[in-house]
Amino acid sequence: MKKRTILAVDDEIHILELLKYNLEANGYYVKTVETGEQALEILKNEKIDAVLLDLMLPQIDGLEVLRQIRTTEKIKKMPVIMLTAKGDEFDRVLGLEMGADDYISKPFSIRELQARVKALLRRVEEDKKEEPQEDKKVISTHGLVIGLETRSVSKNGVPIEMSLKEFELLKLLAENPGRVYSRDVLLEKIWSYEYIGETRTVDVHIRHIRKKIEEDDSNPMFIKTVRGFGYKFRED
Repeated sequence: MKKRTILAVDDEIHILELLKYNLEANGYYVKTVETGEQALEILKNEKIDAVLLDLMLPQIDGLEVLRQIRTTEKIKKMPVIMLTAKGDEFDRVLGLEMGADDYISKPFSIRELQARVKALLRRVEEDKKEEPQEDKKVISTHGLVIGLETRSVSKNGVPIEMSLKEFELLKLLAENPGRVYSRDVLLEKIWSYEYIGETRTVDVHIRHIRKKIEEDDSNPMFIKTVRGFGYKFRED
């Protein structure tokens, strides 16, 4: 199996050494840098499979690095896991709002980090599989068309770009119209591991999806909120 290259970005040398040692022991190549400028330079010029990005960096902080990743065509789909010592909910949600694929707070368990990296790269690999010319599995409802094989979404004929996890979340709900999923179940199914107290992750992704597919995301047609529990997709 092809070895994947991880870029670790942190201004704490001991954190970089910890990440490099443990991830390389699990079969990854690891590049390490201490600044956001160095990270962006590598991402634009080298083949990287995923980024572990610290929030608190000198000069250009992690959120600005993430913003530049998501607005640069060549690397905008790069998988990014945010690393930070901050445990405040605002920072977690802000990182997710700006397009982070995952978030883990310091101090973190190396085994948990390895599991998250593995799960994220597995989903990316599945997404890169050759797509058929014609999508024979399609969900179509009220102008929304979801191509299950081509991982495509359109609304009234206009293509909609979605992140990997946004698509997986929409796909799961749309394939099971009317079925109510709790936030905890959605976390387990889409992120492949359990979060503790991190159910806002689901809410953030649902909000992103609604902004893309709903005419009025304050009164959604497709993804319904089941108050105090979770979400379900409309039943035609």
